[in-house]
Amino acid sequence: MSTNRAYNFNPGPATLPLEVLEEFKDRFMNFGGLSLFEISHRSKEFEGILEDAKHLLTELMNIPKGYTVLFLQGGASLQFAMVPLNLMDKKAAYSITGYWSGKAASEAKTVGEVEAAFTSEGANFNRTPKPSEVRPSGSYLHITTNNTIHGTQYRQFPDTGAIPLVADASSDIASRVIEVSKFGLIYAGAQKNLGPAGLTIVIIRDDLIKKSFRTLPAILKYSTHAENNSLYNTPPVSAIYMMKLVLSWLKKKGGLPAIEKENTTKAGLIYDVLDKSGFYKTAAERESRSLMNITFTLPSEDATERFLSEAKKSGLIGLKGHRITGGIRASVYNAFPMEGARTLAQFMKKFEGQQ
Repeated sequence: MSTNRAYNFNPGPATLPLEVLEEFKDRFMNFGGLSLFEISHRSKEFEGILEDAKHLLTELMNIPKGYTVLFLQGGASLQFAMVPLNLMDKKAAYSITGYWSGKAASEAKTVGEVEAAFTSEGANFNRTPKPSEVRPSGSYLHITTNNTIHGTQYRQFPDTGAIPLVADASSDIASRVIEVSKFGLIYAGAQKNLGPAGLTIVIIRDDLIKKSFRTLPAILKYSTHAENNSLYNTPPVSAIYMMKLVLSWLKKKGGLPAIEKENTTKAGLIYDVLDKSGFYKTAAERESRSLMNITFTLPSEDATERFLSEAKKSGLIGLKGHRITGGIRASVYNAFPMEGARTLAQFMKKFEGQQ
């Protein structure tokens, strides 16, 4: 496989490790005499893949006993519905720190009452809350750990006491060390840090699995998927295999402590340019800055378009900010190379100097 690859700053699907892509390529056409896309999800071969992936995720995230790992489909969007359908009695609290947490709250309102435990909407979602600012109530508190559009991330998680803490960790799962035991449920799409699109990870505390307050179709119940070892319906076989390879790669790198240190350094290269610049502006408060998605603006739309055009010519792609915010967004997930962050930082300084 050619290593002449562009630096992919897209918010997701995101960069995958080159060595993982190489290994996947080798197994794609020959996995026990079949293509990887052809093996049965009921086969012993896939059973081994599934268990290996669960074991690796459990080991790397230090998931304690009393939790179950599920591999589902439907992305975070389906979890926006499954969480309240399964866990909400009459009311739940949502911390609103951006577009996706707002969307999760809107979906929950179709099930029951939603209370805003915190919102930074009045400040254009430029920060995440301090733990003391969040007011848990109802059946659970829902947070979005990293906000891809606005470039903010929780540094500390609220203490919810007996109220389960539910987290959408789609854009920063396995990017840093967290204490899983603080959470009742964590869910995440795999396509930013753990693999390709099509796979959703759910980590749920066992006492919440059957805590449903309403009659639901079987496929929408966490208990169904737990009782069937994530095989109630045909799982995304190739995506789970790819995730297993990514998790193995992550383990070889030294696990979450090592990748957290690397991610901090990568993001720091870009934030350092922003902090020393009078040209680029970043809205996210320093204490809430994301290590995954670095957002900033230029003085004009014309300057932004020229920046994007020249960046693309330099092999830096996917830097256009979300339509809500405009500007620039550099997504530097786990597999994004250090050299790519260094190259962007150098490009930013050069572009500013030419203005």
